[in-house]
Amino acid sequence: MSDLRAHLEQEARAAGFARMGVCAPDAAPETADRLAAFVNEGRHGQMGWMAERMSWRGDPTALWPEAKSVIMLADLYTPHGDPLAALERRDRATISVYAQNRDYHDIVKKRLKRVGRWLLDKCPDDHIKVFVDTAPVMEKPLAQAAGLGWQGKHTNLLSRELGNWFFLGAIFTTVALPLDMPEDEHCGSCTACLDVCPTQAFPAPFQLDARRCISYLTIEHKGPVDPALRAKMGNRIYGCDDCLAVCPWNKFAADATEMRYAARPDLQSPPLHDLVKLDDTAFRARFSGSPIKRIGRDRFVRNVLYAIGNSGQKQLTQAAQGLLNDPDAAVSDAARWAMERLK
Repeated sequence: MSDLRAHLEQEARAAGFARMGVCAPDAAPETADRLAAFVNEGRHGQMGWMAERMSWRGDPTALWPEAKSVIMLADLYTPHGDPLAALERRDRATISVYAQNRDYHDIVKKRLKRVGRWLLDKCPDDHIKVFVDTAPVMEKPLAQAAGLGWQGKHTNLLSRELGNWFFLGAIFTTVALPLDMPEDEHCGSCTACLDVCPTQAFPAPFQLDARRCISYLTIEHKGPVDPALRAKMGNRIYGCDDCLAVCPWNKFAADATEMRYAARPDLQSPPLHDLVKLDDTAFRARFSGSPIKRIGRDRFVRNVLYAIGNSGQKQLTQAAQGLLNDPDAAVSDAARWAMERLK
């Protein structure tokens, strides 16, 4: 089995993954209580799906009782340059690094299937299931249990070798593979990620209140955003990278090699006046193959209007005015808010 494990890791690297680790399905028993506390306090906001199938999320052995090993894999998307620099260009939009090109779900899933097929070729009597945000799987606790890194004070996974710019994928299997040691926490006294958060979305280290998180507000939250939070969103129209970008462990981050994660030129600080004009057809065409497409035109334009309201660019007033009677109530509300801000 140790030889199988070594060759499996070689196959994972050949498929494009930067790191691989293995844990038992029951390796993170604390997850259930942490998830329950998060949901009971309402910190999941409108993400009602997080309160569903909680027994599966909190206990992977319930998700697939036959599984004996969980293979966790890391796929780098390290950005070039400083993502925070885009926040200074207030007439332009800032899009989270991970969403500036192809949808990672498709890329990671294909790589997982490649690695999984190799394993089944070697173990034809066994079975696998691959997951990348496609089932109630708590990837980050499992990845820490598999030794890939630890959940930092910003609740994201980070690594001494990779920084924190990487996606996670999971392969559950009935093959009993040798297990890795879990990774310890190495944040120390650093609070950079907590201090930089524009909306103070971290009630305490290692805790997140999604209802205040800009990534949640721009992607998951439906309808108007709390007016008290809109000004804090700045020009972030899809996601937020602040807490990731300031992590000191990124000085060890390896470069990403997947060109489909490299930023498209038209998604690097695109002008707000171009984005706010998009109707549904133009939105779908522009973001075909992008994770941005899933939030739809209305939520996207709502976010753009908040950025316009925060821009201080009076020449954008007319663009906002044109959406005062938009059929979507959240869009028309955002247009009114933007115009009021630009007076």
